[in-house]
Amino acid sequence: MFTETLADNTRTSLVGLQDVYFSQDTHTLHRELRWRQPGRAGSITTEDITISRWMDPLNTFSREEARTPRDQYFIGVALKSTRLKLTRDRQIIFDGIMPVGALYVGAPSTELSAQFDAPYDFLHLHVSAHYFRSKKLASQDRRGQELSDLVLLRDSFAAQLAKALVEHDDAADSTFASSLGQTLAMHAARLELPRVRMNALPKWRLRRVEDYVKEHFDQYIRLGDLAKVAGLSRMHFAAQFRAATGYRPREYLLHQRIEHAKSLLADTETSLAQVALAVGFGTQAYFSTVFKRITGDTPARWRCSARNASVAQSFQYATTGNASTIKR
Repeated sequence: MFTETLADNTRTSLVGLQDVYFSQDTHTLHRELRWRQPGRAGSITTEDITISRWMDPLNTFSREEARTPRDQYFIGVALKSTRLKLTRDRQIIFDGIMPVGALYVGAPSTELSAQFDAPYDFLHLHVSAHYFRSKKLASQDRRGQELSDLVLLRDSFAAQLAKALVEHDDAADSTFASSLGQTLAMHAARLELPRVRMNALPKWRLRRVEDYVKEHFDQYIRLGDLAKVAGLSRMHFAAQFRAATGYRPREYLLHQRIEHAKSLLADTETSLAQVALAVGFGTQAYFSTVFKRITGDTPARWRCSARNASVAQSFQYATTGNASTIKR
């Protein structure tokens, strides 16, 4: 059974990880057409490791199933926060918000079902069992079991490696990407699980908290307010909330406010000062500081980039549609 744990070093910045997207025609790291099935022609591939990407920035719901080949391990890193349910043998092994930087690992010959309830973006590594054996990883003591049964929420080192991979995706030399993939695979194999596990906040309590946050973006929200909504003491709520989401409550609030701000910036002409107030920031200056810390860009620059990307995407869809019509 997968074990949900928290990385100890979550303070490392994950800036901008969820905002990196790519063009299928100009980049070497291609999108999987089917979940966890990269296809060697469309991925960065070495003898032992294949790297691909599974994403849909517009998805609201989908169900997928896949079986890891008997001679491969599977490693995934979330590039975008999403809501995800993982099931194996009719047993739920993860159900909740998988944050940016979450790392999960699957063993050979493992069948897994996934239900995506929000837009998603994942970096996938398909690693041969031979590679781990040759590096003397996953073959001693309990290491193989640990590698097989792991959902590690917000592993910062894995997040930074994944970020580097997607940011250098258009590099002509794939050696750099292959080296990063090998480093990420070895890091996953060496992870240690903590001995003490905190029970995660139940799904129904988590949904209450999420709904409360969405309805009170423009208000000051205290830890006690969220704990009351969840029906727990502040101490128990904070610990269980972090176990369920990978975020501290205050950290989660900031990320949700920034995500809401993004939708306002991309889809409206609302001024930056009005956006700041609409999502619960007291001043535009503080809003800009937090926005840049989380996304890696200022609100004004992010708005410009998002609109340029939207125009480019519309043009690409229009071009693809016209080409399909001509072929018919």
